[in-house]
Amino acid sequence: MSDNVAHALSGAGGGIVSMALTYPLVSISSRLQVQKNDKSQDAYKNTADAFFKILAKEGPKGLYSGLSSGVFGIAITNGVYYYCYEAVKAIFEKAKGKGKPMSTAESMLAGALAGSAVVFATHPIWTVNTRLTVNKGIDADKSKKASAFSVGASILKKEGIAGLYSGVMAALVLVINPIIQYTVFEQVKNKVAKMKTLSNFDFFLLGAISKLCATAITYPYIVIKSRMQVSQNNEERYSSIWDGFTKIISTEGVAGLYKGISSKIVQSVLTAAFLFMAKEILFDWAVWVLVLTGARKARVAAGKA
Repeated sequence: MSDNVAHALSGAGGGIVSMALTYPLVSISSRLQVQKNDKSQDAYKNTADAFFKILAKEGPKGLYSGLSSGVFGIAITNGVYYYCYEAVKAIFEKAKGKGKPMSTAESMLAGALAGSAVVFATHPIWTVNTRLTVNKGIDADKSKKASAFSVGASILKKEGIAGLYSGVMAALVLVINPIIQYTVFEQVKNKVAKMKTLSNFDFFLLGAISKLCATAITYPYIVIKSRMQVSQNNEERYSSIWDGFTKIISTEGVAGLYKGISSKIVQSVLTAAFLFMAKEILFDWAVWVLVLTGARKARVAAGKA
């Protein structure tokens, strides 16, 4: 068995660790992204204000609304992404000859293919997670806590499959986010690796830098995708990405496209940093699990791909 499965397992594990550590920031940034009325008494003014208002109104559990679907989603997302990315990477490197890393264009193509596969495989999970996180578009008995399954079933019943894929076009545009992230990561890693042996902290820094670049560039699309995933009335609904851009700018100004960006950047950078560091640590464990289960030959386990 190739290293693709080991990369998928370690990527999924790293994603779970990073998501669990940073989820309160995910919750805050998601709520700020979908907030349209900034003048109401309950409106969140900024990240700190959102943090204290959520704590006061919902308690600590409010910061972890939708955590289970988020953890499940990130595990599937990273597993699919790393498996596809490493598969494409192996094809390129085999074609070029052993020891030759991918070029920037090849890294981008590998990221695009892997990212597109992730969108179609996991978008329904993130639609459910977004609604759970921001507590919008949820039909549930007030005496019972809404679950990912009940929300997913409700969306299917009222909106059909299309409801689960609300905002999918914006998500496909956002494939450029991991393309930028992993391209920056791979290219900087290759340059630094020529000068020194990379440590876990180096992977932490590389992950942080690469995600900072990606999030800063693509954030307006993240806002539009989040709003399209939340159930809205006909007047508020965005019929397309362009419609979302024009409506946000006309009613909220350019600043509306960047709501929650401070918490999102902190969350994204920390998530990516923890992810890359945890993945490198978990890779060897994943290899040995595959060896012990007989899914991989022991002689291959000594080195990484």
